[in-house]
Amino acid sequence: MAEKISWIPLESNPDVLNKYIHNLGVSEEWQFADVFGLEDELLLMVPRPVAAVVLLYPITEKSEATRIGEYKTDSGLYFVKQTIRNACGTIAIVHALANNEKNITFKDDKYFTKFLKNTANMTADERAEFLQADQDMGLAHDDTAQEGQTKAPPSDSKVNTHFVSFVCKDGGLYQLNGRDEAPVYHGPTSQDTLLEDAAKVVKEFMARDPEELNFTLMALSKA
Repeated sequence: MAEKISWIPLESNPDVLNKYIHNLGVSEEWQFADVFGLEDELLLMVPRPVAAVVLLYPITEKSEATRIGEYKTDSGLYFVKQTIRNACGTIAIVHALANNEKNITFKDDKYFTKFLKNTANMTADERAEFLQADQDMGLAHDDTAQEGQTKAPPSDSKVNTHFVSFVCKDGGLYQLNGRDEAPVYHGPTSQDTLLEDAAKVVKEFMARDPEELNFTLMALSKA
């Protein structure tokens, strides 16, 4: 494995992530949107269909002490380990996009199509090594990290929040986290109920450390 490097942390902001995925080659009909609450009436406000859900949550002693769900090494999902410090935003985006090839159109002349082709048959560790050496993905990440509403922190900053993605695969709800050993299974779901079922898991995340409020939820939807 190559020497560990650091990237600038991404801001949890739909405008930032939308610029990122569109520059990578995602059709502009697909966009991230804020999920403003976990109540049913607020979830119904999110455009449909939802291809993936991205959560930013605080890393605390309590959250680290309790794992929710079960590892599934045979899920058939595209999974990549995180070996780059502060790259969890990009890892979450890769997980959200790569596991929705049947739903989302990628432009052939943009880089993400090439990235998927190059890494399709790799293991999670091999994909991590490829990403770490991939200058095109690294530059795309850094360009996006400079686009937030707040000044981007240095790449060697130690952040206490983390991005993960939720997707539907073969009728199952999976959490994809580059810090995990494998995708995590959370029970049955469907493309129609993905957001609602992911919201139930997010409530479990929040219950681990009720005093923490720094949670952000976004849905990748067809606008």
